[in-house]
Amino acid sequence: MADTPAKREIDRVVTDELSQKVKKAKADDENGGGEVGKEPECENILREFKTSNVLSDSAREKNIFIHGKLADQEAVVILEKTPIREDTLAELFSGSRLKLEMKNDIYSTYRLQAPPQHNEIKTTVVCPATEKHIKKYQRQESFLVEETGEDYQSITLPYIQKQSFSVQWVYNILEKKAEADRIVYEDPDPEVGFVLLPDFKWDQKQVDDLYLIAIVHQRDIRSLRDLTPEHLPLLQNIFQKGKEAILERYNLPASKLRVYLHYQPSYYHLHVHFTKLGYEAPGCGVERAHLLADVIQNLQSDRQYYKSRTLYFPLRADDGLLSEFKETGRL
Repeated sequence: MADTPAKREIDRVVTDELSQKVKKAKADDENGGGEVGKEPECENILREFKTSNVLSDSAREKNIFIHGKLADQEAVVILEKTPIREDTLAELFSGSRLKLEMKNDIYSTYRLQAPPQHNEIKTTVVCPATEKHIKKYQRQESFLVEETGEDYQSITLPYIQKQSFSVQWVYNILEKKAEADRIVYEDPDPEVGFVLLPDFKWDQKQVDDLYLIAIVHQRDIRSLRDLTPEHLPLLQNIFQKGKEAILERYNLPASKLRVYLHYQPSYYHLHVHFTKLGYEAPGCGVERAHLLADVIQNLQSDRQYYKSRTLYFPLRADDGLLSEFKETGRL
């Protein structure tokens, strides 16, 4: 499912009550409450979840987005089947149960009941969820918007400023107040530095769907539209050191990486996406993704490239920015 301007913020929002339950479970494990050799478990907060309705689902992507209530608060739960890993195949074949459904000549179809440890479902909880969060995951029609440089100044930028999208969770990462243990690499330089960490869409159990995000330390760059040649050292630093860090950590060469920016971005603090080539990550299509190598070359050839260039991007039917473009007759 495509991101929206609140994507990363939404995926990280959790109530203090739920956070405390998770912290307590982790503390119990650190104090000897867990079994040796097993991953720490947390309290099953979903036991209290009451389903209201299914917002959307995808048989292809094997996920479902559910709206309901958790501890009397509005919540969204996202369930997603994790990929099958090559290193689990031997145990998967030997430890599973098969139920024959059909056999015809050389073809046969079975239902395979895998061992519990190989049948995980990645689960994301958004609580408390606002109406904006709930709408974000509803299945909706999309429209391709044509935005000139003038449109950005007169329509998009005022809308962004008026909405005041929070990026406090980004600052928490940069200041090591949250997710410090997830950081893969950091360049602390305030001008060209960044932190590199896994995106929540990646479970980090295999590199086939590798997905990392580089978040810049500079706090005054919202998106592509703000970039000028003065930012080239920053972009080149991310491009080079990000690839080097991924090669060292995951043994994945630059030739296997897709490095790009979104426009519109999912949140208005400059960040760069690193995904494995071949993995169809959400938002990697031509209507939204801009390769970092192209961005660098465009700025080298034209100082005003992203100030004046007409850019295209998709917006969902309920997006407030789409309404702004319609009201001004631009759509």
